Order: sequence, then structure tokens, then C-alpha cells
Amino acid sequence: MFREVVERGWSLAPAGSRVLTDLLLDNRQRYSDRLTEEATINGRAMTDYDLPTATDERAPVLVRRCLAYVAACLQRAQEDFGDTAVRAYVSLSFADTDEAPLTSNVTFCTPLPDALPYIPNLEGVTDASVGEFSADDCSHWS
Repeated sequence: MFREVVERGWSLAPAGSRVLTDLLLDNRQRYSDRLTEEATINGRAMTDYDLPTATDERAPVLVRRCLAYVAACLQRAQEDFGDTAVRAYVSLSFADTDEAPLTSNVTFCTPLPDALPYIPNLEGVTDASVGEFSADDCSHWS
């Protein structure tokens, strides 16, 4: 599924939000602002049901999967929009279940000068590990 998302690329929603085209197709909601629209449409849990449950085995595979998706989407955003404004946010945390497996989410949004950041006080997050990435960061991974 994630490869198809990358292949379809990015679009501008009517309000000017930068959204992954494949994820926009099912969405008919109205949003109060661009940041909410981008984060809601572009945010997804990373597929993990095929991974081992032991955290030490699960974590490296899950992180690689997230970062591969991030790099591909951000490179495509740079191609489609001609800039590096889109940011990716990757979070890792333990699910609130009895088994409490490590899970992850990836969200893409564009910082706006007139809005709060997607995660205010990113450095102060304590209930998950969160990283912010740009296309510039991904160029070092190849």
C-alpha cells in the first residue's frame, strides 16, 4: 500500500494543503485549517502486523520501514512541489493494550508561518519517541 501512495505522488487540496494523492481520494471532510487537513489526511499507522512481537526484534524493522516510507514520500514531495517544505513526523510508542507492542505512526505536514507547529515543543514529548524529518535529512541516507 505504501509504495502505491508514493507512486501517486502529492496534490494540493482545494484549501492549499499538501496531501498525498492516494490518501486524499477517500476523504470528503472539511477542516478548520491547513495543518489539521494535512496531518489528518497524511497521517497513518505503519503496518506492523507481520513483525515479531519482541521489541528488540521488532524495533529495527519498524524503524527501517518508517524511514523508507518517509524518504520516498519526501523525495516525491520535493519533485512534485519543487521545494523541501513538507516535513515527516515519525512516532514510536507502545500500544495501550495488554501485549503493549511497539507501534509507529508517520504523518506529513508543512510548517506554516501563521500556525503553531504540528507538535509544539517536540523536544518535550515524553510519552513517545518522535522525530521530525525533511527531504534534506533523507539525502544523507542513500
